[in-house]
Amino acid sequence: MNNNASPEFAALIGLDWGDRSHAIAVQPAGADIQTSTLPHSAESLHQWLDQLETTYNGRPVAVAIEASKGAVVYALLERPWLTIYPIHPATSTRQRSAFRPSGAKDDTPDALVLLSILQHYRDRLRPLQTDDEATRTLAHLVEARRKAVDRRTLLANQLKSTLKNYFPQALVMVGEDLTIPMALDFLAKWPRLTDLQCAKEITLKNFYHRHNVRRSELIQTRLDFRRSARLLTRDSAVVEVSVRVVRMLLAELHVLNEHIGEFEATIDEAFTEHPEKSFYRELPGAGTVLAPRLLAAFGTARDVFPDAGSMQRYFGVAPVTEKSGGRCWIHWRWNAPTFLRQTLIEWAGQTIVFCPWAKAYFEQQRAKRVGHHAILRSLAFKWLRILWRCWQSRQDYDQEKYLQQLEKRKSPIAARSRQIALEMAA
Repeated sequence: MNNNASPEFAALIGLDWGDRSHAIAVQPAGADIQTSTLPHSAESLHQWLDQLETTYNGRPVAVAIEASKGAVVYALLERPWLTIYPIHPATSTRQRSAFRPSGAKDDTPDALVLLSILQHYRDRLRPLQTDDEATRTLAHLVEARRKAVDRRTLLANQLKSTLKNYFPQALVMVGEDLTIPMALDFLAKWPRLTDLQCAKEITLKNFYHRHNVRRSELIQTRLDFRRSARLLTRDSAVVEVSVRVVRMLLAELHVLNEHIGEFEATIDEAFTEHPEKSFYRELPGAGTVLAPRLLAAFGTARDVFPDAGSMQRYFGVAPVTEKSGGRCWIHWRWNAPTFLRQTLIEWAGQTIVFCPWAKAYFEQQRAKRVGHHAILRSLAFKWLRILWRCWQSRQDYDQEKYLQQLEKRKSPIAARSRQIALEMAA
């Protein structure tokens, strides 16, 4: 291997972090490569970092690792003399397979692969840059909330599946959303059809009223349905076990609802205190959920994205063109941060309701029979080009200014955008 450690770093390191042990390949400037392993523990990691700091007298050291977040990255970030180069797993996999077509994988050689990437391609790598503490806190909060919401959705689907096995009438009596307090309280009170049919009509009416179900027609329809309902099965082995499962799922959903509410209150507080909140709060369709997620997605480290294209590629909304011989095809970008791309595309969908030109563009693409998700991705691509410029210049998005630009460029959606704007203002 070439000993071509760049003079600005005292050493280059490839770090392959595993569950039980961690492989390390170190190339000190002007010296041979050294390999070692590190036991899995916080104490071992910090002891190794302390030793590195002493060995190189606190001079800059570069570390390549297959991660941009996680326990090891958080520990490395506490050392200001370290420059972290996150390597995408697909990059190291391709590099490894170039020399080991069999697909064999081993920790120490993997650390050497990471070191090799750092040696030869550092000019193409981007050092990890972190946001300020307020932004990082908000980013962790919105991601944790989303995971909790996904977990709640999973449990609600399990609850629905269980009810369909023995008490499908419950889905009519409470509606399809089984995460709301009314549905949870209903099933806790009447987990069987026989329990429901024993209840008095006035009891049911009062229950619905307490949970803000006020439409008399809907309440009466549900009461009439109860009278005609028949047991799906009388097999107590099925019914009683299912009731136990329902009670377990209800308890989990209650806990999740409580914690999601706490997450949302904390997110709102953190977002309100953030110095750049106004830019995201005023974006069309952002709302209380997506505005904090957009702030966390963009962050405050503006040097990370020197142009709009780099942001579009990173968020995964820029299409990829592949050519081979006489063939050429375009597909969406597979390797991208899922949560960030999800945030942007979900918000792009909301802008169709609140932004004139976004709605006009959606109508234009639907007329061309473009798929719904493809439209949202292309709309997100357009939005990023606009928002990148506003974000870099620290200026709020001006809808009227953009509509004027569409008219000036004689955009095919300009006239329709203006018409929709007038309809929204009416």
